[in-house]
Order: sequence, then C-alpha cells, then structure tokens
Amino acid sequence: MGNKQSSSSSSSTTNKKWDGNAMSQNDFMERDTVLVLNNDDIVIGSESKKASHVFSTDQSRGVLHRAFSVCLFDSSTGEMLLQKRASTKITFPNVWTNTCCSHPLHGMEVNEVDGPEDVKDGSVKGVKAAAVRKLEHELGIPVGELPIENFKFLTRLHYWAADTVTHGEKSPWGEHEIDYVLFITVPSKDSITLKPHPDEVDDVCWVTQSKLLEMFADDDLLFSPWFRLIANRWMIGGGENGKGGWWDDLDRTMNTDDFCDYENIHRFDPPTEHLGGGGDAGPWLDTKEAPSSNGTVEDTVGDASKKQGAYGKIKTHKESKLSQLMHIDEVCSAISLLYINPLKSNLESDNIKKSFDTDDLAFCDDILCKVSRSFAAVIRQLPSELLVDVLIFYLVLRALDTIEDDMTFFASNDEKVKVLLAFHKTALVDPEWKMMGCGEGDERRLLEEFPKCHSVFAALREDSRRVISDITLRMATGMAEFVGKDLGQGTVDVQQYNRYCHFVAGLVGEGLSRLFSASGLEKPALATELYLSDQMGLFLQKTNIIRDYLEDYVDGRAFWPQTVWKKYSASGDLGYFANPATVEHKTAALNCIDELVTDALELVPDCLSYLSKLRCAEVFRFCAIPQVMAIATLDKCYHNKDVFSGVVKIRKGMSCALINGTTDINGVHSIFHRFASSILRQAELSRKKGFEDPSYERTVKACTTILELTETEAKRSGSSVV
Repeated sequence: MGNKQSSSSSSSTTNKKWDGNAMSQNDFMERDTVLVLNNDDIVIGSESKKASHVFSTDQSRGVLHRAFSVCLFDSSTGEMLLQKRASTKITFPNVWTNTCCSHPLHGMEVNEVDGPEDVKDGSVKGVKAAAVRKLEHELGIPVGELPIENFKFLTRLHYWAADTVTHGEKSPWGEHEIDYVLFITVPSKDSITLKPHPDEVDDVCWVTQSKLLEMFADDDLLFSPWFRLIANRWMIGGGENGKGGWWDDLDRTMNTDDFCDYENIHRFDPPTEHLGGGGDAGPWLDTKEAPSSNGTVEDTVGDASKKQGAYGKIKTHKESKLSQLMHIDEVCSAISLLYINPLKSNLESDNIKKSFDTDDLAFCDDILCKVSRSFAAVIRQLPSELLVDVLIFYLVLRALDTIEDDMTFFASNDEKVKVLLAFHKTALVDPEWKMMGCGEGDERRLLEEFPKCHSVFAALREDSRRVISDITLRMATGMAEFVGKDLGQGTVDVQQYNRYCHFVAGLVGEGLSRLFSASGLEKPALATELYLSDQMGLFLQKTNIIRDYLEDYVDGRAFWPQTVWKKYSASGDLGYFANPATVEHKTAALNCIDELVTDALELVPDCLSYLSKLRCAEVFRFCAIPQVMAIATLDKCYHNKDVFSGVVKIRKGMSCALINGTTDINGVHSIFHRFASSILRQAELSRKKGFEDPSYERTVKACTTILELTETEAKRSGSSVV
C-alpha cells in the first residue's frame, strides 16, 4: 500500500554553527563532514574530511566527495585573484591555486547539500553558500560583499590526485573530488575586503592571463592539479568547441549560459607527478574502465534511466544463488507456486470481458505489470466483481504519485500542487486527459496513455468510482502538504512520520476497505474500520521506509524521523549512518534501525486484528501477502548493517513460501510468530554479546505481544513456513 514520495529539495538545515577561527587544521580534518558521492555526483553519505582524504591500500584514491573552486575576477582589469595555500595546510600546502577551493559540508546552519534538481537548473545554492562561508574564512571577505546570487556555476569536473609532491610517492594524502566551478566578478579589487587567514593562506596576488601563464611556466612555483586542469581546459585559449575561453570574455561567461554545462561531469586523471600515493593508484579516469558522464563504474541494479528517484543507483544485498538453493523448502515452495498451485488470475472471467473495453483493459493490466510486477499477481487473483476496481485504484494512485515524484517537470512547487489538487477533477472526469513528459519509463507511459485508464474507470460501478475519487483527492491533499517540505533530512518527528505514512498508505487501506465492502464480498462494517486499515497501511509503509534508507537519502527525500535518528547521529546529519566504518559508527547505526523496526512492530496487533475480520478468501490473501512480506523484511532489517550500504531483500524462495502460507489466518499467525521469534532471538543474542540497545526492552515487549497473539496457531502448525 502506498508509495514514498519525493520532497522538493535535497537536505535540511540542522543548525550547526561552523566557526573556522575556532578550529585548527587538525580540527578541520577531524570535525568537518564532507559529502560522500557516487560517480554520478549523488550524495550517498558523509565522512570526516580526514578519512575522505586518506590514500591507502584500502582506498587507493581516497573517498569521492564534493568540492568547489571559486575564481574571483576584477571586471575593470580582467585580473583574477590567486591564493597560495598556507604551509601549515595538511593537503597540498605551499601551492598556488584559484581564489578559493574547499568543500560543502553536511549539517551546516545554512544548508550546503545540493541535489540533482539543483544541478540541473544551475542554482546549486548549497555549493554557493559553502563558497561564501570559506571566502570569509580563508580570505576575510565579509559575507555581504559577495552576494550568493552573483556566483555563476559553470560545470563539474571529477578528478583525483595524490599529494606526492608534498609527501612523497607514498603520500598518505590526496584529493578525489567532483569539483563545482564557480565564477564571480567584482567591479574593482578595491571594492572587496581582503584579510587572509594566516593558517589558510600564505600569499595572494591578482594576475592577468599572461601573468598566470608565466607563473605556470616557472618550475619553482607549485600549482594545485585541479586549478591547472580548470585553467588549461576551459579558462584560457580556445576553450571547448571553439567557443573561446571563459576568461577571454567574462561578460559573456557571467551573463549568458553559453559556457554552462550542467549535464556532463568531465573526468580527468592527474598529471604523472600526482599518480601513486599510499595505494599506488594509477590511471583510471582516462581509461576504458572510467565512468561515463552519466554512469558509474560500479554495478547498478535495474535500469536507472527508466525509473524515478534513486532506483538503480544503490546496490542490492542478495544472497548468492547457491545460498538460496540450499533452502530446499523454499525451492519446493517456488516450484509449487509457479507450476503446481499458482495464484489464479480472474481477469479473463466473462463478466469482466463484457463490462470493459478489451484493449483498454489489456493496457491497464500490462502497465500494472510494468510498474509493479509483484502487486499485479495478488490483484489478479481477486474475485471478478472486485479485481478491476482495485486494479484501477492502484493505477490512479500510481499516476498521482508519478506527478508528485517528478522533481524537474514543473516550473514551481505551486504549479505541481495545482495539478495534484485538480487530479480528481481532471484525470478522473475528462476522458481525454493525459500528461506528456512527466515521470520516467513506464510511469511516464501511464500518464501519457491515461485515457485508456479513464475508459476502464468510467465503466466501474458508481460507488467504486466515488471511493477512488475521494481517496485520490485526500491523498493529493496530503501530497500537496509535503511538496513544500524539505525532506532531505527526513521527517521532523514521529508525528510527521506517521502523518506522511497515513497520506500515502493509510488512505489506501481505507479505500481498499471501502471497495471490499462495496463489492459485497465483505461486510459493510469493514468500511468503517478506519483505524485498523490505517494502521495496516502504516505497517507496510514504515517497512518500506526502513528498508530504503540509503536509496531515499541518495534521492534527497528521506523519511526517518529526526527525533529518532538524531539521538544516534554524531554529525547531526542523516547521512552519518551510510557505510559506517568505526565501531562507534556501526553501533549508532544499529541502535537507530533497531528503534525504527521496533516502532513498526508495535503496529502488528492491529494488522492481525484487521485480517481477522475478512471473510472472503481472495480478499484475505490480497491483504495478507504484503503483511507477511513486511514482517519478513523487518526481520531482515533488524540489527543489519547492510541497510546502510544498500537495499536488503528477502530471498525469492522465501517470498514464495510466504505466499503459500497465506491461505488462512492460521498460516499468517504462524508466519508472524516465526519472525517475531527471530527478531527476539537477535535482540537477546546481541544483548548477551554486550551490545547496549536503548530500545531493547521496547523490542522485547513488541515481540512478546506478537508471540502471545499468535501462539496457538504457531503451535498447531509448527511454524514451518521459513
């Protein structure tokens, strides 16, 4: 039930006051938290400045992170301000470089984290805010003298370089960055204040192009490898594609987008003197193994170009085929489900064929399989008098979710909100309504061919149409409420977390209950079980949110409540948990996920209560299958560090066994008993090993409650499902 939605921006303010004058170079290395990236410039976590710049056998090129390079010009003379990095700097000391180069950080008082949509429109306010902060710190330029709106973002370069010139061929330090190039001009050098910080800058000078070329030719002067790349590639001379260098025509550079490239990431290996380092790193970005402008070297899951959000950019943790085959009972279950007792499809029944346009219904069935293959099978097994109603209900909400989820299609949030709030009056009323170009892959196709869905919707019973329209409006209203919220760092608190889950999943539960009752397959009273249906939806949605931590964080729209995760994040940033390295780091991450899993487990009694009220076998199975998948997923996520480096999934054979076990309430109770027992055992074992979990007592209580509710049926069946 439900789908997670995107926020309108990439991260949130965590009110961390940064004071460069109160820290030493070692403090910066230990306490600054840089933005860890994948090769597509997607933020996937955080790391200390020190750890990210270490070149070793374990990480031969350090950890890829985000950076910026500012070039400041005097527009009256065309001169550029250079700085010479202080001799006390740990990395690349004593080198001349561009005006200012540093890193945006996690958890700043003014948000410094940009998402893909910020890059696409060239705004990158996070990077620019970081530039203003560091220009003041390094060069003493007051914030007000360089307004953030005056910075021009031009392009990105991905480079790496070992600091072998300073520290020798086995240097333990280096840079590995995706660097955002920013230009800014001032009317005159006399219009800004320069008070270089002695721990950051040894010298400054204003240079013309010819003077800079003379300095480049002087073997006694050292230059940063990244500035040489930027200057020689783009700033001076012919530039790319014969357009001229950026420095050749500052007015054109600053006032047009002729030189802006926000789509590509330009990749460079360092000059030979910066190869090597502690990990003996050799050429990479200039080889066939290099990532492309829009791809990564690492294996990806699925086709990211055809899915919205971060799908495909995060690895999936799966057991090997051999490991899966070792579970003989699950193999037998898979064979049974696929070939002996498969879920029967009722889509070909005579009354369905007579009631709906054959071609339009075929499209709806086909697109359902494309956007949710797993959900399609449980919908098809519903009785014919209910099947199409639920199928269309799902597709309508999926179309609505696709509109909300597209972060680049709409010119503004206000425009998106208007479309969302009008959806029930446009898409569900106008038989010709469709939306072109919104979403990606099959979701886009759903919107572009929506008249076929409307044709089937219009042929439904009036009471079903009324339910679908009502839930669509209420869900759209909830989505509109969250469109303007910054969810880059999750929901504010558990109350907002629950409210979000209500809108995207609880309302689905209510709508389904009303459709079940309207069909006559369930008692009319089921439509009034609003609390239980809401709790059942929350259980499913929270499970998805827990499992998809990293995927959601990378996509810039996370949902873990801040009042929970901030208790465990040392950096005050949600990305702190991604790929935890130290014992303290891992402990904090596991404490956090254990509390969230426990919060979800506390919903189980209401879920079981709802299931006990169902009398139609197919409706029961339709509801029970997602529920047992959820409890199995929570068992997989509990105390599992893999959640923080990818997406964990249960075995396919186990999924088949679970489906086979949902024929009645007894089987469902047995499944819940088995997994509650498993989570309880994990909690107790961790406790015995000395792991201090603040949620331990709460976890034990939640599991014990489930065990007591399901004890009778578990004993009867022997809990042999898994």
